[in-house]
Amino acid sequence: MIPEPAATVFAVAAFTGARRGEIRGLMWENYQDGEIQITRSIWKGHITEPKTRKSRGAIPVIGPLAKRLEFHRARSGDRKSGVMFLNASGSPMDLGNLLNRAILPALNRCAVCGKTKEECRKPLGPGKYIAPDHAFERDKILPEWHGWHAARRGLGTNLYRLGVPEKTIQAILRHANVSTTNTYYIKSAADDTRAAMAKLERLVIGNEPPTEIEQHENFASGNEMATEAADANPAAIQ
Repeated sequence: MIPEPAATVFAVAAFTGARRGEIRGLMWENYQDGEIQITRSIWKGHITEPKTRKSRGAIPVIGPLAKRLEFHRARSGDRKSGVMFLNASGSPMDLGNLLNRAILPALNRCAVCGKTKEECRKPLGPGKYIAPDHAFERDKILPEWHGWHAARRGLGTNLYRLGVPEKTIQAILRHANVSTTNTYYIKSAADDTRAAMAKLERLVIGNEPPTEIEQHENFASGNEMATEAADANPAAIQ
């Protein structure tokens, strides 16, 4: 769905929880022995230290991400050092440009023709006077983009739902304190609770016997339907 190298960049965000500037600052030297070491960040063209002291840490790389990184390395000339994600000019890739040029066009496609919004709106004829035969309607089957930070939060939420202790999640996300980590799950836990109670509500409503008023309404409705059917087909009651 998402073309390379954008797919690998997003995989790093989703499976390591690295921040946007940290991803841009990654070097091949940071990826060793099955871990990615966060040592720097690039923000608005400036190389800086990681956000906090605890932000400098090693993140284990799971198998699927390791495969993607090795494929990306092979596509990049099997480099062993230097910036991990380069743009066409050889500079650290700007994730904002990557988003606009590769990710959003892949996610925002028309449900009717399958084209991007820009392609869908183009005139059909070479003379540029034949208007498109339909309006753009985003394909709702495709996931929506919620920002780079959503990948970091999603990792934390998924680990929490898998039963990983909060202190361990704090270490993976490299928060300064566990209270920061907890803020990722308060809303998620509330959502899970609401979803669970909604399921219970549907089950109870489905098994609940009708009240006296509902019985009366159902009886009256049945009589009305029977009367309408008889009026429409008198022979049916003869």
